[in-house]
Amino acid sequence: MHSPTYILETQGLVREFSGFIAVDGVNLCVRRGYIHALIGPNGAGKTTVFNLLTKFLQPTRGTIVFDGKDITSDGPADVACKGMVRSFQISAVFPSLTALENLRIALQRKLGTSFHFWKRESTLDALNERALELLRTVDLHSFAAVPAGELPYGRKRALEIATTLAADPKLLLLDEPTQGMGHEDIDRVTELIKRVAADHTVLMVEHNMSVVARIADTISVLQRGRIIAEGSYAEVSTHPQVLEAYMGSEQAVLEGAHG
Repeated sequence: MHSPTYILETQGLVREFSGFIAVDGVNLCVRRGYIHALIGPNGAGKTTVFNLLTKFLQPTRGTIVFDGKDITSDGPADVACKGMVRSFQISAVFPSLTALENLRIALQRKLGTSFHFWKRESTLDALNERALELLRTVDLHSFAAVPAGELPYGRKRALEIATTLAADPKLLLLDEPTQGMGHEDIDRVTELIKRVAADHTVLMVEHNMSVVARIADTISVLQRGRIIAEGSYAEVSTHPQVLEAYMGSEQAVLEGAHG
């Protein structure tokens, strides 16, 4: 029996690679309408968990239930169609197309013309209003006519988040959304995630502990493929196993963010 409170639940999730256990019995419950962060030292298994959830990898054992349906055997396209949409560490936009054109392409599946290459470009004009609305959501409306390749890095990541929102996700998975950013971009994208989370559930992998401290409602801490602690930032940042996992400079980051 799965609780309607949670949009995503995993039970006993395991992934082995030639005898190496990368994910080891992960039980994860993501509450609807919340921001849930998955953190842990390098090599803890965070990206592998994301790949299992979005079905780029199949689990060795365990179950995954999304929005009340067992998706353990589904493929990536099936999961995306059901409303679990993922952004990646590397920005995935079309650099030669404008921000507006990128959004129109992301919205094109609603017209059922994604592969109708012979149709006039004007058939996409019907998507302009929604595309501009999404650009406003991520503070990019003034960049609508700018080629994506010319956007600053932080703005590019905002455009990528907008393209994932074009799929009307029930759950948005963000993989290291602030990686490689300066302070100004980090602040902008952090506020963007908070804004997006007002209408969506967000599960994010993030290394920046100050970002996690500011916006995550629930945090799950992974170490060697296992969840060793879960709760609010105040709870996990003082957990003995978490402090042991984040030795040295990373522990200092934890303590600094907490302060």
